[in-house]
Amino acid sequence: MIDSNGIAKMIEPSLTAMGYRVVRVMLVGGRRVTLQIMAERVDDAPLTLDDCTRISQSVSTLLDVDDPIPCAYTLEVSSPGIDRPLVRPEDYDRFSGFEAKIELRAPVDGRRRFRGRLLGTAEGGIRLATAAGETRLPLSLVARARLVITDELINTTQPRSH
Repeated sequence: MIDSNGIAKMIEPSLTAMGYRVVRVMLVGGRRVTLQIMAERVDDAPLTLDDCTRISQSVSTLLDVDDPIPCAYTLEVSSPGIDRPLVRPEDYDRFSGFEAKIELRAPVDGRRRFRGRLLGTAEGGIRLATAAGETRLPLSLVARARLVITDELINTTQPRSH
């Protein structure tokens, strides 16, 4: 089995030195394997095609040296997009105030799916403002989480004109 977390740890120092932050590393596919690298710029500027090319070249070199994937694969580099996944605990603090959808591996209060405004993290959990009030969800139970596209999110991610 291929360890995508191990690949993330292997490429992260190089990408960080280049001015990028690894958002997610994921291996997908059965017959045709794709290694998806999702990254963003540490200065929060939009990721360009040139950025993706630089990341791809760096990752390819690192993977050629360590060879953690024993089969043929396609390398795909992309930005997280506006409705980005929330992967690390710090993502929930960084995007506090924005709306998110969170899916859990096991139910909390009889539910696995939640939607609400992020209030950050506290005591190993995510604070989420929902229609029913504040809910706390254990980070350890998060299966998937992502931002929801709203006018507010769009307005904060658009380049500002001078």
